[in-house]
Amino acid sequence: MTSAPTASRLSRLCCTLVPLLLLSYGVLRLIDGMDGHHGPGPAWNAGHLCFLAAFLLLGALVWELRALVPASTARRRTAAGAATAAGLFGAACFVWVILGDLFPTLSDTAPLPAPLELAGPLAFEGGLLTLMILLVTTRPRRLPVWSPALAFMFFLLITINLDLLPLAALVLMTALTPLTRPHTLRPAR
Repeated sequence: MTSAPTASRLSRLCCTLVPLLLLSYGVLRLIDGMDGHHGPGPAWNAGHLCFLAAFLLLGALVWELRALVPASTARRRTAAGAATAAGLFGAACFVWVILGDLFPTLSDTAPLPAPLELAGPLAFEGGLLTLMILLVTTRPRRLPVWSPALAFMFFLLITINLDLLPLAALVLMTALTPLTRPHTLRPAR
């Protein structure tokens, strides 16, 4: 019997750092907005750097999660490949927008096309959630059922209001916690 792949150090690091970076971005965003608007300044810039780092790591996490999905059937391979492509595409759209926020001349010369402003986040959410669901439906199960449910709640909270980002980051931290422990991803005996 071959052993199932386990979470790599990179995926465990991503699962730990991403929620902390998003929490930092959320808190800095709240601090920046205390004057009634959000705009360039120390808290805004620092927050966006945290946001940028979080999405670069989220792209890496999507890639790493793909490696954990067993390619037991053509359907699973196709679903995992499509989810990975969607997740990476969506993460790239987020990075494009964040870089445009940090460097306004970039945003002025090469803005993210309007259709991608909606498609990018949806692709990222769908890709990440699909990979997590594939890990739940793997036998033996690689993630608990509540993990993708909490990841969905994370996306729901930030869709409702970006001021909920600190709370949403804590929810995402809980959702990703099983991936920080490599022993939870080993096959049951």
